Amino acid sequence: MMFVSFIVLIGTVLTACAGREESDADIEASTQAQEEIVYATAQDINDMNPHLYTGSMPAQGMIYESLVENTEEGIKPLLAESWEISDDGTVYTFHLREDVTFHDGEPFNAEAVKKNIEAVQANAETHAWIKLSTQIEDCRVVDEYTVELTLSEAYYPTLVELSMTRPYVFISPNDFIDRETKEGVSGFHGTGPYMLTDHKVDEYATFTAHDAYWGGEPAIETITSKVLPAGETTFLALQKGEVNFVFTDDRGVDTLDVEAIDQLVASGAYQLIRSDAMNTKMIVANSSQDESPVSERAVREAIWHAIDRETIAEEILDGSETVADTLFSSNIMYADVDLDVRSFDLETTTAILDEAGWVLEDGSNVRMKDGNTLTMTLYYDSHSSSQKTQAEFIQATLIEAGVQLEIVGEESTSIANRRSTGEYELLFNQTWGLAYDPQSTIAAFTSEASYLHTTSGIAEADTLYQKIEEVMVTTDEDMRQNLYGDILTIVHDEAVFIPISNGSLTVVAPAELEGVSFKQTQFELPFEHMSFK
Repeated sequence: MMFVSFIVLIGTVLTACAGREESDADIEASTQAQEEIVYATAQDINDMNPHLYTGSMPAQGMIYESLVENTEEGIKPLLAESWEISDDGTVYTFHLREDVTFHDGEPFNAEAVKKNIEAVQANAETHAWIKLSTQIEDCRVVDEYTVELTLSEAYYPTLVELSMTRPYVFISPNDFIDRETKEGVSGFHGTGPYMLTDHKVDEYATFTAHDAYWGGEPAIETITSKVLPAGETTFLALQKGEVNFVFTDDRGVDTLDVEAIDQLVASGAYQLIRSDAMNTKMIVANSSQDESPVSERAVREAIWHAIDRETIAEEILDGSETVADTLFSSNIMYADVDLDVRSFDLETTTAILDEAGWVLEDGSNVRMKDGNTLTMTLYYDSHSSSQKTQAEFIQATLIEAGVQLEIVGEESTSIANRRSTGEYELLFNQTWGLAYDPQSTIAAFTSEASYLHTTSGIAEADTLYQKIEEVMVTTDEDMRQNLYGDILTIVHDEAVFIPISNGSLTVVAPAELEGVSFKQTQFELPFEHMSFK
């Protein structure tokens, strides 16, 4: 999964100031006007090969570009000025910009597109999580600036998946090794607004504005990614002006101390900008665990009603996330579906369990049925303090209804492995996020590596999988909307994905920095649009 390699940008930089009193002068010193953005990061940028998954996605987003761009208004031109799609939806013809060069001076043209796409497809097993990688049959050069992409069948998310941060982005063919990229590359020359000009492993990486960028040279000349330990060290660097920008994705937002941010913003030296909902944090229930109570729809529904989302969002997450009542927030395409809201109500939880035959006998704290106790295990990421707190909070609430929840913290890689093997009852997870949803998360319902165990035990599993297959290939927009409505209704009714909160991308930046905005992804920021007053 690509999430494993994503850089988690430090939120704890701000938690260090909790309980401390800093003078306005100290705070102002951290945001001295300059023409450089220096952001703190917990990890090195790693291998910047855009056709693999170990590199920093925010950094890769500055260097590499795709044919098209995903925006709030839909798919827009980027390296391709225009395109046509055949009537049967299997052939995409892209007309490329003619004023683009790679950072090393190599021309960007149809031949470069063909070489890059073929390099990605040569490593098909690595990219199998993207269904588009299984659909591409051929990439043909029509003329110098026209390229034709042929699919095995119609696949409506094609343009969306071509717009993602990786792998369908373009690196200079001069950087290929033996005409491929799967074994590594010799350089990192893209077509984007910034070039990687300096890198000292585990210390920093410097990106310099590309003065020949086809979209115009960026106003901010230099972006520096600085590797610093979380906490006091980074906070001191912020005070001294060594770091002047912090942004956190969905995995880092729980480490932000909201009171500390409020103090910084109140000083007038900083601004806080938060995106719309980017993803949904949830508890995933394994419906295929036949010997576990979690295989029962009634038990899953009961758990859903026993989660106090408002308290989690407002108190545990300090208002940094919002309550989620459905798998996807309504700003996700095709996800604005009328679904019943299961609100927090322990009386409803109790009534559902009573009706399902789970009895709370005199003198017992835990319900029983047919000699089995209503006991389940919930796995959480041991590196996420908020997940642990949420798990403890949910555990304390459920026992009031006679449900015993064992909570276990594990490494994220271990939890991902459990998800793929089915060795779990309940675990924390999240949707793939804006730009990847709904299609990527929906497609994962049928994948053994992702959510097949989650969905395979429900009554309408076969119907669900058939509708997923249909929605990916239909060229009829109304039919696609109806199919998504059916898919989301099935998994909602079965309560296999129990939503908790919607996460956002959060930025803390100097007050004098203008043009801070967001893309349709939680993994990039458009630094090229920013400038100092």
